[in-house]
Amino acid sequence: MLDANLLRNDLDAVAARLSERGYTLDRAAYQALDQRRRAILQEAEALKAERNRVSDEVGRLKRAKENADHLIAQQREVGDKLKALEAAEREVEAAFKDFLSGIPNPPHASVPAGRDEHANVEVKRWGQIPAIGAPKDHVELGTSLGILDLDRAAKLSGARFAVLKGQGAKLERALITFMLDRQTGAGYTEVIPPYLVNAESMYGTGQLPKFEQDLFKMPHGESSLYLIPTAEVPVTNLYRDEILPAEALPMRHCAFTPCFRSEAGSYGRDTKGIIRQHQFHKVELVTFAAADQAEVELEKLTADAEAILEALELPYRRVLLCTGDMGFSSQKTYDLEVWLPSQNTYREISSCSWFGDFQARRANIRAKGREGKPVFAHTLNGSGLAVGRTWVAILENYQQPDGSIRVPAVLRPYVGAEVIR
Repeated sequence: MLDANLLRNDLDAVAARLSERGYTLDRAAYQALDQRRRAILQEAEALKAERNRVSDEVGRLKRAKENADHLIAQQREVGDKLKALEAAEREVEAAFKDFLSGIPNPPHASVPAGRDEHANVEVKRWGQIPAIGAPKDHVELGTSLGILDLDRAAKLSGARFAVLKGQGAKLERALITFMLDRQTGAGYTEVIPPYLVNAESMYGTGQLPKFEQDLFKMPHGESSLYLIPTAEVPVTNLYRDEILPAEALPMRHCAFTPCFRSEAGSYGRDTKGIIRQHQFHKVELVTFAAADQAEVELEKLTADAEAILEALELPYRRVLLCTGDMGFSSQKTYDLEVWLPSQNTYREISSCSWFGDFQARRANIRAKGREGKPVFAHTLNGSGLAVGRTWVAILENYQQPDGSIRVPAVLRPYVGAEVIR
């Protein structure tokens, strides 16, 4: 959530930064809400002062054994006004919170301006693109090998689900274990979180209220729970409403979870195969840092995700997203894109983001500052990596002329084979 003081102190500058994201800040609505809030607060303070003054006078009269009935009546009247004002205050505070909740994170100064992905900036390219005469896609390869079954998945659950079998399932499991081994070795503490979370958790990381249509929601008693779209949600919210010790920062976690996304609004995109699924596996990296540590932590987190691709010898590139292509909560994002021979292009396999204190404000995650006063922490996260897309990239980049798949060297101890036939 945006710091309300930024809007109050420099509304035009914040509006200009947000406009680079393609977001138009309703300044008139903000000013009306802010003025209403301040008027109510000022009136409440004046009434409280009046109540205290009358209360003191009532006490003085009673001690002097004088009649205080007229002041007691006045005291009740002030109390009634305060109750009405408190109700108005709750209403305007809720409206103000809703207004702030819909404003995206202003971009960091180092983010290039642009409307869409065409303005993204390639920062790095790694690996040799394999020479494959007529590359098959992962669906043809997986189906012919008997390790991918989309038809039976559709029978079970509908479109955008997959069944992995035999060596295909083993490859997926190998990737999960390999990624966790590498990331815990890089200093991340492994977490196994719940896969169902409450609305407060979704709000804390920015999925609610704006992106509810993208979530799977389940009734649970008198409330609802949500299937997580990424481990970012439960892991970030581990420390909701807590104050972290300064000496513990930076604090790094990794988590393997299934992820569930309704993919609302993405009909027709990547409908073939397992590039875009309703259910998929991911190893997520989440970091909590002090403000002066966060930019360095973004580089580390991104490099730790890249290290998986390099160990697997998969060609990839790192792209700095422009202002118009970033996620709602991010102030700076690197996308890692892996090469897919069948598409003759790079496709996203990880998104590594620095949120500043945007999520921490929503989730009330603080840390002790240098002077001992709690300040909002900075949060970061990224995929390390999306397991299904890594599975796809291995099939396509390691395909052999006979349709078999050569297993990357680092995965062979996990898979127990050099080739999937």
